[in-house]
Amino acid sequence: MPTTPATSPQWTLVIPAYNEETRLGETLQTILAYVQEHGLSVEILVVNDGSTDGTASLVREQFPQVRLEENPGNRGKGYSVRAGMLTAHGKWVLFSDADLSTPIDELPKFEAALRDGADVVIGSRVLRGSVLEVRQPWWRELSGRTFNLLVRLFSALPYHDTQCGFKAYQRDAAQRIAQAQQLTGWAFDVEQLVLAKKMSLRVTEVPVRWINSAASRVNMLRDAPRMLRDVIKIRWMHR
Repeated sequence: MPTTPATSPQWTLVIPAYNEETRLGETLQTILAYVQEHGLSVEILVVNDGSTDGTASLVREQFPQVRLEENPGNRGKGYSVRAGMLTAHGKWVLFSDADLSTPIDELPKFEAALRDGADVVIGSRVLRGSVLEVRQPWWRELSGRTFNLLVRLFSALPYHDTQCGFKAYQRDAAQRIAQAQQLTGWAFDVEQLVLAKKMSLRVTEVPVRWINSAASRVNMLRDAPRMLRDVIKIRWMHR
């Protein structure tokens, strides 16, 4: 079952949440069932990013075993993940999107890579061995791959998929990265990986199962220009 900080949990699962009342309950039930079935020592941490719906009330009233942290207003996904990393108590830290597009039963792959010496493990939807059970629309897949090519060009990162919302860290690596992270928006993943490279941390990319959520908050037409601007900014900040 999920544990309290005093018991030094094996994992901290960080879930950033902004207006996630309609789908967060199912996600937490799925995670709790998996944790109980496999007897895992887990701290589940929901970081509420200034939601205007019942996200915080849902966690407080229906999931007392889940730790809730509140941002001072709506600060961004990157801010939420950073806040979770900085307050994590687990030996390993996992960041997962609230829609659980990468199922929680992919966790053993990430644990194996961490035990094998990786400091950071990132999920990939494009590596050989990945399984896209429900795909994104073709135009979103194309725009996502184009964005990742631009990321590799401007950041010199070698990874095939920087934006998959399922990443794991050794806690000390997570906290070193979070302390140096400056971006608070959608491109925070890229900055974290640039920082990991700068810190000579070992990063492993693993293929994952992916079930696209129709309710995804990312709009590539709207968000891609801003994300690309942030990627260029990252290059100047960490050159």
